[in-house]
Amino acid sequence: MSKDQITPRDEAGSPKPEQDELNPVPGEVIEEEMVEGAPVRRRGIYLLPNALTTASLFSGFYAIVSAANGMFANAAIAIFVSMVLDGLDGRVARMTNTQSKFGEEYDSLADMVAFGVAPGLVAFFWSLNNLGQVGWAITFIYVAGAALRLARFNTQIGSVDKKFFVGLPSPAAAAVVAGLVWCFHEYDPATWLTLMTIIVVGGSGMLMVSNILYNSFKDLDMRGRVPFAAILLVVLIFVVIALDPGTVLFTAFLIYALSGPVRSLFRRSRKITPEDA
Repeated sequence: MSKDQITPRDEAGSPKPEQDELNPVPGEVIEEEMVEGAPVRRRGIYLLPNALTTASLFSGFYAIVSAANGMFANAAIAIFVSMVLDGLDGRVARMTNTQSKFGEEYDSLADMVAFGVAPGLVAFFWSLNNLGQVGWAITFIYVAGAALRLARFNTQIGSVDKKFFVGLPSPAAAAVVAGLVWCFHEYDPATWLTLMTIIVVGGSGMLMVSNILYNSFKDLDMRGRVPFAAILLVVLIFVVIALDPGTVLFTAFLIYALSGPVRSLFRRSRKITPEDA
C-alpha cells in the first residue's frame, strides 16, 4: 500500500493535518524546523541544554538574593558560576545537535538576569545604594547597557565577523563587576572605593553598547594538537587563580575590558599619516 493511500485527505484531495496539530496540548512548545529542505513541526524542547540554561538563571537569581542578604562574596561567585554554565549550554547544544529557537530565546533571557540585572544589583547593594539617586542611576546604566547589548547581538548574528564582538560582551562586563565586588568586599566603605565602583559599573555599561571591537577568541583551535608544555601552562593558570580567585579574575577581565578601547585608539593612531599630524 502506498503512502498516498494511507494519508488522510480532505474533500479537495489535500492531506489533512494530524490530530495533534488540530488539537495541540495547551502550553506546549511547537517549533518548525527544516529537515531535508521541507518544514517539519516538532513538539517539545531539548532537556539538556535548557537545563544548563536554567542552572545559569538560578545562579544569577541566587546572586541577587545573596547580595540582598549581605553575602557579597557568594553573590560574586554565583555570577562566575553563571558564566561557566552559559558557556556550556551553547556548546552542549551544538555537540548534541539540539539547537532550537526556544533555546536561543531562553538563553538570551537568562543572560539578561545573570549578566544584566544580577551584577547591577550586587554592585548596588554593596556600594552604590549609599549614593541615593546617583547610585540607582549608575546601576540602571549598566542594566540598560546589558539589555541593549544582548538585543543588538541577537540581531547581528551572521552579519558580523565571528572573530570579534561589537561592544564588550555582557558576560565579560558581569565578570568585571563581580570581580570588583569579590576582590574588595571586605574593605571598609571609602570614597575611593565608591568612585571605583561608579567607574567600573558605569563604564562597563557604556562599553557594552559601544562600537568597540573585542576579540572573541573563536578562531582558537581547541581540538588541534599542541606542544606538551601547553598543558603545563594550563596547570599554572589554575594554580594562580586558586591563590587569589577574586583578584586574579578581576584583573584578567578588567584587562580584557580595557583592551578594546586601547586597541581602538592604537588603530586610529596608525591611520593618521605624518602629513595629517
